[in-house]
Amino acid sequence: MVRLADIAPEGILLAGAGRAILLQIAMPGVGYGVARHSDFASRPMSRLNATLSYIYALSNGSADDVRRMRKAVNRAHAPVANPPRGPAAGPPEATADPHYDARDPELQLWVAATLYDTAIAVYERVYGPLTPDEAERVYREYAVLGTALQMPAELWPADRAAFHAYWEGMLPQLSADPPIRAVARELLRAERAALPIRVAMPLARFATIGLLPPSVRTLFGFRWTPVQQHRLDRLFRVVGPVYRRLPRALRHLPQRRYLATLARRYP
Repeated sequence: MVRLADIAPEGILLAGAGRAILLQIAMPGVGYGVARHSDFASRPMSRLNATLSYIYALSNGSADDVRRMRKAVNRAHAPVANPPRGPAAGPPEATADPHYDARDPELQLWVAATLYDTAIAVYERVYGPLTPDEAERVYREYAVLGTALQMPAELWPADRAAFHAYWEGMLPQLSADPPIRAVARELLRAERAALPIRVAMPLARFATIGLLPPSVRTLFGFRWTPVQQHRLDRLFRVVGPVYRRLPRALRHLPQRRYLATLARRYP
């Protein structure tokens, strides 16, 4: 029986990392929080690293790992709000930015939903469809990505059918204003990232755009042709069998490295 603990460590899921981030920032409450409160321009991989640490800790980490990541995420989310929270924030400034609050359960639901949907999209391309029982179990377990923060359990759609309805209802609410497109450009160019990441970016950019829902591609102004779709499908057909034959230790290497350094990075 496949579970979250089996799916989350698979290194191949990194192929969907850009997809998940673009889906997240296309929700204005998330995107403006990232654009206004993060160092995305100078550290474009910081959000990905934090997200991976969080997923690995909650899916396969120790109780101490979970505690560290919950504390770290809540600390990072504390100042991310418009208007600012708390009596020390002072009077709100005039701004055209939408209201946002990183502790908003609805926004946390959306972020968790993008992580779940992306993981399943990539995993099933490589391993084939989960059985109905496995799919429901994994879906229920993914709720922890929201419930570990401020999202109440009852906010997570009851089953996959309810999730599909939620997902289809959310896609028309997404947008990509200029500040959000700027964040997307920083992500996909990765000009200030380490050399290995810059070398890998053309392929990562191709996979990111190809894995997005068509409506979201359009929002960001990405061009995508049937020829490109054929190339993406062929890429997964070639990579899938090779990846499945890799030793488990190699497939799960990113998770092991992240968990091994968690205490140092998140004291």
